[in-house]
Amino acid sequence: MNEISLGQCADIVKDGDTIAVTGNGGGMLEPDAIFAALEARFLATGHPRNLTIIHALGVGDGESRGISRFAHKDMVRRVIGGHWSWSPRMQKLARENEIEAFTLPSGVISTLMRESGAGRPGLITHVGLGTFYDPREGGGAANAAARAAKPVSEIITIDGRDYIRYLPLRPDVAIVRGTYADEFGNISCAEEAGDLDIHAVALSAHNAGGKVLVQVRERRKSKDCHARLVQVPGIMVDYVALVPDQPQTHVGEYEACLAGLPGARAPTPEAFGGLSSPKGARAIIARRAADEIQGHKSVNFGFGIPGGIASILTEQGRMQDIWVTVEQGIHNGQLIDGALFGAAMFPKAIMRSTDQFDYYSGGGASIAFLGAGEIDAQGNVNVSQLGQDVVGPGGFVDISQGAKSVIFCGTFEASGLSIESANQSLKILQYGRIGKFVERVREVTFSGPNAAAIGKSVKYITERAVFQLTNNGIELIEIAPGVDLERDVLARMAFRPQISQTLGHMPLHCFGSAAGSPAQASDIKMRLNNA
Repeated sequence: MNEISLGQCADIVKDGDTIAVTGNGGGMLEPDAIFAALEARFLATGHPRNLTIIHALGVGDGESRGISRFAHKDMVRRVIGGHWSWSPRMQKLARENEIEAFTLPSGVISTLMRESGAGRPGLITHVGLGTFYDPREGGGAANAAARAAKPVSEIITIDGRDYIRYLPLRPDVAIVRGTYADEFGNISCAEEAGDLDIHAVALSAHNAGGKVLVQVRERRKSKDCHARLVQVPGIMVDYVALVPDQPQTHVGEYEACLAGLPGARAPTPEAFGGLSSPKGARAIIARRAADEIQGHKSVNFGFGIPGGIASILTEQGRMQDIWVTVEQGIHNGQLIDGALFGAAMFPKAIMRSTDQFDYYSGGGASIAFLGAGEIDAQGNVNVSQLGQDVVGPGGFVDISQGAKSVIFCGTFEASGLSIESANQSLKILQYGRIGKFVERVREVTFSGPNAAAIGKSVKYITERAVFQLTNNGIELIEIAPGVDLERDVLARMAFRPQISQTLGHMPLHCFGSAAGSPAQASDIKMRLNNA
């Protein structure tokens, strides 16, 4: 292990290299100082160029940091990413076919890096079957440039059953981050908000003969380090760059409570945008969704509108009755919404995201609450291609296919929707300009027919109507008090759903004055784009 400067880190990356990185939205475990050095070198010299970038989770701040450091014409040739919304600049390159844009489920990417590093023949899994990530349905090729390129997966059959084999990844360079390194190169993430897939990323490059670059905040003597808190052993580390002013996240300095350290002080939830109560349409949806947690123990909350459910459960004094997980590896604690989704104050356990995805893939979650961008008559859901932008599925596919029950949460329409909720009734002040119940979703991120075939319990909750999945598609089972069935629901859909013979009202407790002020169009649009 050698300690080198950031500029020397940039010199190690060569034209045409494949780079695997760690990180999560909000700056969690993001080695942005090394990224910035690479960007500066490219802008000054035009090198390195034609890179392939691999990232499982969303990485960046929505502006200039994270994956956006690589988002320059000719710097990148191919991107294989789980979630793209944190880099509008990279989304633009994908939209304009300047890069080969592949999206894959985040858990697939993380565990594929582990399998590749272990020398196994890629990742063989059910995750992605029947969706856009199935090689027969697009294989994750998100633009024309990717569709013309070599595929990243194939179908294989074992014991008469189809699986997807995601082909091995062989990074030339891994760029990861920890809190500190000792003199032997052992890397600890002890004061970070998560471990994510740091070990899998480093393993994939090291065992492929590549280099592992690590950004850390400080050096410590091995006698001052805890062996059980080492995430990457020094034998896998080639170079360490010291960045003393490395922040824990993009929204604050180091907070011990995010790392689950003993004796951590309690900052106000507002410090992270934490557990503030949802408002408007989001409050209605969250209250109705919370009603679905009846006897469920293992619960997952997705990004966007579902993130408000934890606040409702806290208000109801019910959080202690469930076990909450998110794909970044967090178990329980006070979940943080917004830019730092994936972190928690005072988590009770922090696992590697690769281990968390194994838990989801094997069916560990009892119930999952996820966002919905588009829904069609068959119950298919799209969250991965919204408007003209590549968004990617994040952990959505891994979680939705593994969970025993799935609840999709989202507003009935997008862009301009305004509602008023009072006196246990809903009034629609202005319809949204974009309908979400469409004739056919643009990408199948969740397959309704596949879920129905195995008897999975699925519901779709909006502020004005609730649907459930049946063997014949989706069925309307509840409408909000105060709305007109034909005018406000059926006429606003691109198809006519089945209607339950016992159609009733959504529970009145969802609509009191506590449901909040009219929803703001800008707030709804932002949440849908990030769902």
